Amino acid sequence: MNKWLKALLCVGLVSVLGCGYSTRPGLPGRLKTVYVKPFLNHIDVTQLPTNRERYPVYRHNLEVDITDEVIDRYQFSGLLRPTSPDTADCHLIGELRDFRRDALRYDASQNVEEWRLSLVVDLTFIDQLTGEIMWKESGFIGDTTYFATGTRSESEQSALDRAVTDLARRIVERSVENW
Repeated sequence: MNKWLKALLCVGLVSVLGCGYSTRPGLPGRLKTVYVKPFLNHIDVTQLPTNRERYPVYRHNLEVDITDEVIDRYQFSGLLRPTSPDTADCHLIGELRDFRRDALRYDASQNVEEWRLSLVVDLTFIDQLTGEIMWKESGFIGDTTYFATGTRSESEQSALDRAVTDLARRIVERSVENW
């Protein structure tokens, strides 16, 4: 058998067997709508570390921003349509558990140059039609890094906005993908 025929057979075999990857969602087809219950905030702001700063960084109503961003992300993905609790096929329940601000890099004077902001939530995804908990995760994280000094510096608020967006993206991906 010549080498071209062998190569053609290999390509055909690989395409028939495939790798198991699919671009379709991992949700049952009957789930079309989702209710995102407003996230609860379980952060004790009096216990947030200050990292040599006078006050900890924390945004009031952060749980509301997360809820709104998750709803927007579901609308953007188009795989589950956000709706009211009485008409939803499934529910997402989330609790904001932690807000972390970790120093990543220091300059020669021991001033922080780069930070990581992390938002930690606990999530439960429930099939309302069967009452089954489809998945539950504790310690689910969305984060970002930012520079506090230098030419690439940005405000903590814009970095926190990116962390909220990252968390919402990960939550929606976890909801609609089965891996």
